[in-house]
Amino acid sequence: MGQKVNPIGYRLAVNRDWRSRWYASPKELPEFLNSDLKIRKYVKDKLKLAAVSKIVIERAWNSIRVTIFTARPGIVIGRKGTEIENMTKEIESLSNGKSVKIDIQEIKTPELDAQLVAENVALQIERRISFRRAMKKSIQQTMEFGAQGIKLRCAGRLGGAEISRAEWYREGKIPLHTLRQPIDYGFAEANTVYGKIGVKCWLCKPEGAAEPQPVEKREAPAPAEAPAAQ
Repeated sequence: MGQKVNPIGYRLAVNRDWRSRWYASPKELPEFLNSDLKIRKYVKDKLKLAAVSKIVIERAWNSIRVTIFTARPGIVIGRKGTEIENMTKEIESLSNGKSVKIDIQEIKTPELDAQLVAENVALQIERRISFRRAMKKSIQQTMEFGAQGIKLRCAGRLGGAEISRAEWYREGKIPLHTLRQPIDYGFAEANTVYGKIGVKCWLCKPEGAAEPQPVEKREAPAPAEAPAAQ
């Protein structure tokens, strides 16, 4: 099971949360979903060089909060906050005039984020760096930052070959079936002159990195002892 399912979807409600946090009636659902897809595509295209890992969208009655997780918050904010203002106006037009608030969360260690690792490898392949060299370097960097394991897989016309193939490298442990293990997953595409190359990354974070907070257990008070007979 763990081999076939997206690791993030497999761990939802265990140690992962949804990236769209809202509830809608069956009539509103298609409109909201389409709006979310447009917002995500716009933000990703606009912030190609800002190392955006994920975009979380929350909806209230007539407002939308967009949280952007990025390793380079300075690029997202822009000079004197101009980029944020422009993006807010554009997202408002994409969501039919609803009030929009953009939050920025900084990723302290991009080497431990699977999406950013995959995008970094894809970017190096686009720059004509050998895919083997790019994969091995990324694996080495990630392990140096304390990851328990990482697996990288590239598929496509690797090195410009006529027949497409897939190659992968792994270091450390990647227990895909263990739900309590915080495994991160990322996917990126490299657009090369001889076609697209897909890059997948599975990353086993240090223990306790993404586990939910334990619920406080309250024990019932012990029954009072009966007074000793005189």
